[in-house]
Amino acid sequence: MLKKLFNLLIFIPLAVVIISIAVANSHMVRLALDPISPETPFLAIDAPFFAFLFGALLTGVLIGGFAAWSGQSKWRNAAKLRSHEAQEWRKEAERLSRELATNAPSALPAPK
Repeated sequence: MLKKLFNLLIFIPLAVVIISIAVANSHMVRLALDPISPETPFLAIDAPFFAFLFGALLTGVLIGGFAAWSGQSKWRNAAKLRSHEAQEWRKEAERLSRELATNAPSALPAPK
């Protein structure tokens, strides 16, 4: 219930802001990717201005996410190594427990 309320308090205002930006910037613009002849460009994209705004925002989020993900690679590798080591130690402990259980009566000293 609390999670649903939290989502409503965050996502409804966010949706209102995004929709208002899209409505305010809905005029068509041309993105010309030809610096030689801007009047008749070889490659041009006509789209509403908010599409370019949201595209730039999405590109920035993706690039930033990739940069953060690649910057944390040494920590992921260390965690993977420690996980494998822990698994090996767990196997060794189980093997020793089984060995101790099978050899327990003869391994214990005789009672006095």
